[in-house]
Amino acid sequence: MNTKVLVSLALLVGMGAVLHAVIPPIFLGMKPDMMLTMMFLGIMLFPQARNVLVLAIATGAIAALTTSFPNGQVANMIDKPLTAFLFLGLFLAVRRYKQSVVSAAVLTAIGTIVSGMIFLAAALALGSFSAAQFFGFVAAVVLPATAVNTFAMIVIYPIVQTIVKRSKITSQMS
Repeated sequence: MNTKVLVSLALLVGMGAVLHAVIPPIFLGMKPDMMLTMMFLGIMLFPQARNVLVLAIATGAIAALTTSFPNGQVANMIDKPLTAFLFLGLFLAVRRYKQSVVSAAVLTAIGTIVSGMIFLAAALALGSFSAAQFFGFVAAVVLPATAVNTFAMIVIYPIVQTIVKRSKITSQMS
């Protein structure tokens, strides 16, 4: 892993951390996870397993430090690596086709829903809430977070594509 990759990933994690820290909880201490958008961008830019592992651990740790949800620390550390590698698999599966804002947005929507479900399943297993509340969290937090993250990716992805092409950070993204 070279320095350019590490710096790029660190910048994405840092931006995600700021977004995650400033977003207020919207339902019983749970807040939309804006760090996912930055994690997904990092995976699309640098889709190698070692980069994804570093990104997932860093994102999970920072999300754990900034969460306001009961047992959210552990749930984030479970959620982020699983989501990151599932997202990588999806990204690699569709990468053969033309990469576009639409594919990035669809992957982001799927990734956010997967992340939300993993997070909620882990939190449920840890006793953070009752099973009856699960779908309330999905409706109140996961679905709005999916909409916000997807919209953010639609706005950010073309900007990142232009920056990457001009700076030659990576040849992975076209």
